[in-house]
Amino acid sequence: NCKVPGIAGIARVGSNAYPDATQFKRTSKYFDPKATQEQPRWFNVDVQLVRKIELISIDELRKHPELERMRTLQRGNRLSITPLDPAEWKFITTRLVHS
Repeated sequence: NCKVPGIAGIARVGSNAYPDATQFKRTSKYFDPKATQEQPRWFNVDVQLVRKIELISIDELRKHPELERMRTLQRGNRLSITPLDPAEWKFITTRLVHS
């Protein structure tokens, strides 16, 4: 949660998925008793910052009809974990991101 949710940077996935080690630690608040080393239930990826950008707020994203089907803007989705399709990526990076 933050005061003004939106896009604040561009990142890339820097690794393949690997099991989240905290699911196996009984003392972790993320411990999952159903997870096993052979069948983990939670995975991580490493994320690398490409660059910070001037904040593009959710309200700003909603102003553009080109983005009306963007999964991020649909009820129940979180900004941090939704994919963009190529047309949405192109629109955001060419029309909304300012150097």
